[in-house]
Amino acid sequence: MSEFETSIPTAFDPFAEANAEDSGAGTKEYVHVRVQQRNGRKSLTTVQGLKKEYSYSKILKDLKKEFCCNGTVVQDPELGQVIQLQGDQRKNVSTFLVQAGIVKKEHIKLHGF
Repeated sequence: MSEFETSIPTAFDPFAEANAEDSGAGTKEYVHVRVQQRNGRKSLTTVQGLKKEYSYSKILKDLKKEFCCNGTVVQDPELGQVIQLQGDQRKNVSTFLVQAGIVKKEHIKLHGF
């Protein structure tokens, strides 16, 4: 009976490997790229969930120069800093973030119509 009791705590943990890999800060969180409809044909692209260690203003400057659009960084009480860009730039932003090495492709979620 004592042999059986000692084998229970050493049971196989299927999530032990995944927890060890994702122990870094911000690796499990996703970067959400959304599009919001304004009025008529106008739309707005928002990027949220980037790590706080990145300079949002420098990323925004590169995005604006790359895609020839205007944008701003907005401070939201719930979401923190959010990058807003004019137009539907979802695919452009996702490829830019992957190529710049800011986020892995698996951690980007595209939302919108």
